[in-house]
Amino acid sequence: MRRLSTFLVVFLLVSCGEDRGPDYAEWDIAALQDAMHRGELSARDLVQYYLERIDALDRSGPALHAVIELNPDALQIADELDRERRTSGPRSPLHGIPILLKANIDTSDKMITSAGSLALAEHRPPDDAFLVARLREAGAVILGKTNLSEWANFRSTDSSSGWSSLGGQTRNPYDTARSPCGSSSGSAVAVAAALAVLAVGTETDGSIICPAGINGIVGVKPTLGLVSRDGIIPIAHSQDTAGPMAGNVRDAAMLLNVLAAIDPQDPASEAYNGDIPDYTAHLSADALKGKRIGVLRTHSGAGKDARIDKIVEESIKILQAGGAEIVDPIEIDTSGADDAEYEVLLYEFKADLNEYLRASGAGIKSLREVIAFNDAHADTVMPIFGQDIFVEAESKGPLSDEEYLAALADSKRIMRDGIDSALREHQLDALVAPSNGPAWMIDHINGDNFSVGSSSYAAISGYAAITVPAGFISGMPIGLSFIGGPFSEKQLIEIAYAFEQASDARIPPDFELAPAGKSRH
Repeated sequence: MRRLSTFLVVFLLVSCGEDRGPDYAEWDIAALQDAMHRGELSARDLVQYYLERIDALDRSGPALHAVIELNPDALQIADELDRERRTSGPRSPLHGIPILLKANIDTSDKMITSAGSLALAEHRPPDDAFLVARLREAGAVILGKTNLSEWANFRSTDSSSGWSSLGGQTRNPYDTARSPCGSSSGSAVAVAAALAVLAVGTETDGSIICPAGINGIVGVKPTLGLVSRDGIIPIAHSQDTAGPMAGNVRDAAMLLNVLAAIDPQDPASEAYNGDIPDYTAHLSADALKGKRIGVLRTHSGAGKDARIDKIVEESIKILQAGGAEIVDPIEIDTSGADDAEYEVLLYEFKADLNEYLRASGAGIKSLREVIAFNDAHADTVMPIFGQDIFVEAESKGPLSDEEYLAALADSKRIMRDGIDSALREHQLDALVAPSNGPAWMIDHINGDNFSVGSSSYAAISGYAAITVPAGFISGMPIGLSFIGGPFSEKQLIEIAYAFEQASDARIPPDFELAPAGKSRH
């Protein structure tokens, strides 16, 4: 049952006071650009709208705590982009569109890049991340940074998703007593609650897919190397990627059009051969026709929740009605992959974080120093959970260790062979599985309580996945993931778009009513 504070903020925003003008909460990028083209809306108007909405919903009201920091220059940037639009036209479909970045992504402006940690509370990198430079070139307005599970949820096995020592606890907008999942919790909540049009999240394993699914939005986990890893506080270079989070598939695809690019300084970019496609081209409600989609029945928590199974079965019927051929079941043996993955993450976290801290000019220079800082400030940094993962990672040796090399080889082989074999043997265009179970209660004593998920397939293999809203359990969103091979994003986006159009499953949190005719679907 929704808390009284939610009803109060709805009353304040909708029922009281003077006319606030158009409500842009559920407008998609196309509608916003059309209004700006006709001179009915400016980038400044839109930034101001979101600043007021953040103040009403994030800072007060239900106090979602999704936004950890606002860009003090956002209105000035919007003014400059408005002038440019009048004189030379828009740079791209993102011109003047406010976007939020996860707080582990570097910006060389007045904002900090903290990963939610007090240890990096004054960290201002010298350069923009490669993807941030791309966004600025496209004319997007960097509105602020979003909260996250501290250190991208790789500090403790007892962590609470969405909590950081710098940003506090992010809350699920559908029920503020429940978890937003992590680690890109703030990015997902911000989009779900319409605190910005778009957000960028990052994922090592599930950190885009789970929060997107559990907050009822679209999230794209790209193939490793499609989006540059430059300027992102790392966990593990063999799995880390940034990706789009949006209210609908088309908007997510528009954002991916900007994020996807070859970065000569990122070795993972070498895996992509050929031109990067336009991910918004040829989106059609008929895209399911003739597609062969396999139903994964070996995902985490499979068969343990009849309510999720019902949503999956209803989704399968939608796919079939759209013309897709369903292959069911698909079973992939991933025995040993999870343990091998964890070993890889421990090794790579130590090596990659030390390199990032050294190169970015942070005051703290190594994981060892971060551990010492946390110990010295335990009352404020570790009031809920400790840093057992940090300590375990610090104990690891160099990336030349045989233990690491064997774990890396095993994890990739197990997961890639499983996916590749399933796709090839059954001539599949995609795999499908539930993205998440219903959000659990926030619990600062026992930590997270994950139930169902399928993110590890794409995460460990380094392949592509997209999650789309599929239904609700007791008012809490459930997402459906489409998983493919390497650089299969375009086909997955087309399949997800057609499913989205047929299912129309997304219902935003009821903070405000969206204007008629401006749905994000």
